Amino acid sequence: MDVLAAFPLSNWLVLGVSAFVLGLAKAGLKGIDILNVTLMAIILGSKTSTGVVLPLLCVGDIMAVWYYNRHVQWKHFWLLAPWIVAGILVALWLGKDMNEEVFRRLMAVLIITVVLLMVYMEVKKSVSVPKSRFFVAFMGLISGVATMIGNLAGPFANIYFLAMRMPKNEFIGTAAWLFLIINIFKFPLQLLVWNNINTTTLSIDLVLLPFLACGFWLGIKMVGYIKDEGYRRVVIALTLAGALFIFMK
Repeated sequence: MDVLAAFPLSNWLVLGVSAFVLGLAKAGLKGIDILNVTLMAIILGSKTSTGVVLPLLCVGDIMAVWYYNRHVQWKHFWLLAPWIVAGILVALWLGKDMNEEVFRRLMAVLIITVVLLMVYMEVKKSVSVPKSRFFVAFMGLISGVATMIGNLAGPFANIYFLAMRMPKNEFIGTAAWLFLIINIFKFPLQLLVWNNINTTTLSIDLVLLPFLACGFWLGIKMVGYIKDEGYRRVVIALTLAGALFIFMK
Protein backbone atom coordinates (compact mmCIF):
# COMPACT_ATOMS: atom_id res chain seq x y z
CA MET A 1 0.00 0.00 0.00
CA ASP A 2 1.29 3.50 -0.87
CA VAL A 3 2.15 5.11 2.45
CA LEU A 4 0.93 8.51 1.19
CA ALA A 5 -2.54 7.04 0.78
CA ALA A 6 -2.58 5.86 4.40
CA PHE A 7 -3.75 9.26 5.69
CA PRO A 8 -5.75 12.20 4.35
CA LEU A 9 -3.82 15.34 3.45
CA SER A 10 -4.89 17.08 6.66
CA ASN A 11 -3.27 14.33 8.74
CA TRP A 12 -0.07 14.54 6.71
CA LEU A 13 0.05 18.27 7.33
CA VAL A 14 -0.19 17.69 11.09
CA LEU A 15 2.51 15.00 10.92
CA GLY A 16 4.70 17.32 8.86
CA VAL A 17 4.30 20.11 11.41
CA SER A 18 5.13 17.61 14.15
CA ALA A 19 8.37 16.55 12.44
CA PHE A 20 9.25 20.21 11.79
CA VAL A 21 8.74 21.02 15.48
CA LEU A 22 10.93 18.07 16.42
CA GLY A 23 13.67 19.52 14.22
CA LEU A 24 13.38 22.85 16.03
CA ALA A 25 13.69 21.05 19.38
CA LYS A 26 16.74 19.03 18.36
CA ALA A 27 18.41 22.24 17.16
CA GLY A 28 18.07 23.61 20.69
CA LEU A 29 14.55 25.00 21.19
CA LYS A 30 13.99 22.63 24.09
CA GLY A 31 10.46 22.18 25.43
CA ILE A 32 8.69 22.65 22.12
CA ASP A 33 9.13 18.93 21.33
CA ILE A 34 6.20 18.11 23.63
CA LEU A 35 3.98 19.52 20.88
CA ASN A 36 5.43 17.00 18.44
CA VAL A 37 4.78 14.06 20.76
CA THR A 38 1.19 15.15 21.40
CA LEU A 39 0.28 15.83 17.77
CA MET A 40 1.74 12.50 16.67
CA ALA A 41 -0.29 10.70 19.34
CA ILE A 42 -3.49 12.42 18.18
CA ILE A 43 -3.02 11.23 14.58
CA LEU A 44 -1.44 7.82 15.12
CA GLY A 45 -2.44 6.75 18.63
CA SER A 46 -0.10 6.70 21.61
CA LYS A 47 1.79 3.45 21.15
CA THR A 48 2.04 3.60 17.34
CA SER A 49 3.23 7.19 17.53
CA THR A 50 6.18 6.21 19.72
CA GLY A 51 7.27 3.79 16.99
CA VAL A 52 7.11 6.56 14.38
CA VAL A 53 8.72 9.22 16.57
CA LEU A 54 11.69 7.17 17.79
CA PRO A 55 13.54 6.85 14.43
CA LEU A 56 12.96 10.57 13.83
CA LEU A 57 14.39 11.29 17.28
CA CYS A 58 17.49 9.23 16.41
CA VAL A 59 18.02 11.18 13.18
CA GLY A 60 17.50 14.48 14.99
CA ASP A 61 19.96 13.43 17.70
CA ILE A 62 22.60 12.56 15.09
CA MET A 63 22.17 16.01 13.52
CA ALA A 64 22.42 17.68 16.94
CA VAL A 65 25.53 15.69 17.91
CA TRP A 66 27.14 16.61 14.60
CA TYR A 67 26.50 20.32 15.15
CA TYR A 68 27.03 20.65 18.93
CA ASN A 69 29.54 17.84 19.57
CA ARG A 70 32.35 20.09 20.84
CA HIS A 71 30.13 21.49 23.62
CA VAL A 72 29.25 18.24 25.44
CA GLN A 73 29.90 18.00 29.19
CA TRP A 74 30.55 14.30 29.78
CA LYS A 75 30.30 14.60 33.57
CA HIS A 76 26.56 15.26 33.36
CA PHE A 77 26.14 12.64 30.66
CA TRP A 78 27.57 9.89 32.88
CA LEU A 79 25.62 11.08 35.91
CA LEU A 80 22.25 10.82 34.16
CA ALA A 81 22.65 8.03 31.59
CA PRO A 82 22.69 4.98 33.96
CA TRP A 83 19.57 6.19 35.77
CA ILE A 84 17.73 6.83 32.51
CA VAL A 85 18.57 3.32 31.30
CA ALA A 86 17.20 1.93 34.58
CA GLY A 87 14.01 3.94 34.08
CA ILE A 88 13.63 2.60 30.54
CA LEU A 89 13.86 -0.98 31.79
CA VAL A 90 11.23 -0.26 34.46
CA ALA A 91 8.95 1.25 31.79
CA LEU A 92 9.50 -1.73 29.49
CA TRP A 93 7.85 -3.88 32.15
CA LEU A 94 5.12 -1.36 33.03
CA GLY A 95 4.34 -0.07 29.57
CA LYS A 96 2.12 -2.84 28.23
CA ASP A 97 -0.47 -2.45 30.98
CA MET A 98 -0.26 1.25 31.79
CA ASN A 99 -3.06 3.63 30.85
CA GLU A 100 -1.08 6.05 28.68
CA GLU A 101 -3.57 8.91 29.00
CA VAL A 102 -3.38 8.79 32.80
CA PHE A 103 0.41 8.53 32.57
CA ARG A 104 0.67 11.60 30.34
CA ARG A 105 -1.47 13.67 32.68
CA LEU A 106 0.55 12.60 35.70
CA MET A 107 3.75 13.52 33.85
CA ALA A 108 2.24 16.86 32.85
CA VAL A 109 1.32 17.69 36.47
CA LEU A 110 4.83 16.74 37.62
CA ILE A 111 6.46 18.82 34.86
CA ILE A 112 4.28 21.84 35.64
CA THR A 113 5.05 21.58 39.36
CA VAL A 114 8.80 21.35 38.86
CA VAL A 115 8.89 24.10 36.22
CA LEU A 116 6.98 26.43 38.54
CA LEU A 117 9.57 25.63 41.18
CA MET A 118 12.28 26.53 38.64
CA VAL A 119 10.52 29.84 37.95
CA TYR A 120 10.44 30.58 41.69
CA MET A 121 14.17 29.87 41.94
CA GLU A 122 14.83 32.09 38.93
CA VAL A 123 13.08 34.96 40.71
CA LYS A 124 14.65 34.22 44.10
CA LYS A 125 18.28 34.05 43.06
CA SER A 126 19.33 33.09 46.58
CA VAL A 127 17.43 29.79 46.46
CA SER A 128 19.79 26.92 45.63
CA VAL A 129 18.91 23.96 43.43
CA PRO A 130 19.36 20.44 44.84
CA LYS A 131 22.49 18.78 43.44
CA SER A 132 22.45 15.62 45.53
CA ARG A 133 22.65 12.08 44.21
CA PHE A 134 18.96 11.69 45.01
CA PHE A 135 18.08 14.59 42.69
CA VAL A 136 20.16 13.11 39.86
CA ALA A 137 18.72 9.62 40.40
CA PHE A 138 15.12 10.87 40.53
CA MET A 139 15.44 12.99 37.38
CA GLY A 140 17.18 10.15 35.55
CA LEU A 141 14.66 7.46 36.53
CA ILE A 142 11.62 9.59 35.74
CA SER A 143 13.21 10.59 32.42
CA GLY A 144 13.76 6.93 31.53
CA VAL A 145 10.19 5.92 32.34
CA ALA A 146 8.79 8.96 30.53
CA THR A 147 10.90 8.47 27.40
CA MET A 148 9.99 4.80 26.99
CA ILE A 149 6.25 5.19 27.52
CA GLY A 150 5.59 8.54 25.91
CA ASN A 151 8.83 10.06 24.53
CA LEU A 152 8.50 12.64 27.33
CA ALA A 153 12.01 12.61 28.78
CA GLY A 154 12.83 16.01 27.30
CA PRO A 155 11.10 18.17 29.94
CA PHE A 156 12.78 16.32 32.82
CA ALA A 157 16.21 16.53 31.19
CA ASN A 158 15.56 20.23 30.57
CA ILE A 159 14.82 20.73 34.26
CA TYR A 160 18.04 18.93 35.24
CA PHE A 161 20.22 20.97 32.88
CA LEU A 162 18.51 24.20 33.93
CA ALA A 163 19.13 23.28 37.56
CA MET A 164 22.82 22.81 36.78
CA ARG A 165 22.81 26.28 35.16
CA MET A 166 24.62 25.01 32.08
CA PRO A 167 25.40 27.52 29.31
CA LYS A 168 23.26 27.31 26.17
CA ASN A 169 25.61 25.34 23.91
CA GLU A 170 26.73 22.95 26.69
CA PHE A 171 23.07 22.34 27.53
CA ILE A 172 22.23 21.45 23.91
CA GLY A 173 25.41 19.47 23.24
CA THR A 174 25.14 17.33 26.36
CA ALA A 175 21.44 16.67 25.77
CA ALA A 176 22.21 15.71 22.16
CA TRP A 177 24.69 13.00 23.15
CA LEU A 178 22.54 11.82 26.05
CA PHE A 179 19.43 11.32 23.93
CA LEU A 180 21.30 9.85 20.97
CA ILE A 181 22.60 7.02 23.16
CA ILE A 182 19.31 6.60 25.02
CA ASN A 183 17.18 6.53 21.84
CA ILE A 184 19.51 4.03 20.17
CA PHE A 185 19.21 1.89 23.32
CA LYS A 186 15.40 2.10 23.09
CA PHE A 187 15.25 1.19 19.40
CA PRO A 188 15.67 -2.62 19.64
CA LEU A 189 13.38 -2.74 22.69
CA GLN A 190 10.53 -1.10 20.79
CA LEU A 191 11.31 -3.07 17.64
CA LEU A 192 11.51 -6.53 19.23
CA VAL A 193 9.52 -6.28 22.48
CA TRP A 194 6.76 -3.75 21.78
CA ASN A 195 6.71 -4.46 18.01
CA ASN A 196 5.72 -0.89 17.17
CA ILE A 197 8.51 -0.20 14.65
CA ASN A 198 7.95 -1.82 11.26
CA THR A 199 8.12 -1.13 7.53
CA THR A 200 4.98 1.01 7.66
CA THR A 201 6.21 3.27 10.47
CA LEU A 202 9.63 3.59 8.81
CA SER A 203 7.95 4.53 5.51
CA ILE A 204 6.09 7.31 7.33
CA ASP A 205 9.42 8.46 8.77
CA LEU A 206 10.96 8.71 5.29
CA VAL A 207 8.18 11.06 4.21
CA LEU A 208 8.69 13.20 7.33
CA LEU A 209 12.49 13.48 7.21
CA PRO A 210 12.54 16.65 5.01
CA PHE A 211 10.27 18.41 7.52
CA LEU A 212 12.63 17.38 10.34
CA ALA A 213 15.65 18.70 8.43
CA CYS A 214 13.95 22.03 7.68
CA GLY A 215 13.01 22.45 11.34
CA PHE A 216 16.57 21.70 12.44
CA TRP A 217 18.03 24.25 10.00
CA LEU A 218 15.63 26.99 11.12
CA GLY A 219 16.15 26.06 14.78
CA ILE A 220 19.92 26.51 14.47
CA LYS A 221 19.35 30.00 13.08
CA MET A 222 16.91 30.91 15.87
CA VAL A 223 19.05 29.53 18.72
CA GLY A 224 22.03 31.48 17.42
CA TYR A 225 20.23 34.75 18.21
CA ILE A 226 19.37 33.80 21.82
CA LYS A 227 21.80 34.73 24.62
CA ASP A 228 22.50 32.33 27.51
CA GLU A 229 20.23 33.99 30.09
CA GLY A 230 17.46 34.50 27.55
CA TYR A 231 17.82 30.85 26.54
CA ARG A 232 17.02 29.70 30.08
CA ARG A 233 13.81 31.70 30.01
CA VAL A 234 12.85 30.34 26.58
CA VAL A 235 13.35 26.73 27.70
CA ILE A 236 11.38 27.27 30.92
CA ALA A 237 8.52 28.93 29.03
CA LEU A 238 8.37 26.28 26.28
CA THR A 239 8.55 23.40 28.76
CA LEU A 240 5.73 24.87 30.86
CA ALA A 241 3.59 25.57 27.78
CA GLY A 242 4.15 22.04 26.49
CA ALA A 243 3.17 20.49 29.82
CA LEU A 244 -0.03 22.57 29.92
CA PHE A 245 -0.76 21.44 26.35
CA ILE A 246 -0.46 17.78 27.35
CA PHE A 247 -2.62 18.25 30.44
CA MET A 248 -5.43 19.98 28.54
CA LYS A 249 -5.36 17.63 25.54
